[in-house]
Amino acid sequence: MPLINRKDVFIEWGDCDPAGIVYYPRYFVMFDNATVALFAAAGLKKHEMVKTYDMVGYPMVDTGARFILPSKWGETITIESHVSEWKRSSFDIKHRVLKGDDLAIEAWETRVWVGRHPDDPERIKSFPIPEDVKARFA
Repeated sequence: MPLINRKDVFIEWGDCDPAGIVYYPRYFVMFDNATVALFAAAGLKKHEMVKTYDMVGYPMVDTGARFILPSKWGETITIESHVSEWKRSSFDIKHRVLKGDDLAIEAWETRVWVGRHPDDPERIKSFPIPEDVKARFA
């Protein structure tokens, strides 16, 4: 069973469009924060990972979502996140947004483990994900 992190998010006025529902790009900010929270739940705080693994980060290279139910100002949603697949230097994250017991959004991300390019420190390069990182999510 993979590690699943649950993060409650209160919908603020600034998250919403004039109709009072969450403006869809705001969800992608929430998903990014949920990914950081997932890694923290595995004992991997991003600022510490940069030092420990000599990495730059894990930028997103693909994302998408299927919107089922809208969320409104003043509501609290729960984002469930887990790593759905590990590859050599990339990994997939799945997010489920719940409103109570109802599924509101299914979303996904593909991210790549990167560090500084050995020939040009101004550039980044993908590197294999350390096995001890993967093991924390099992």
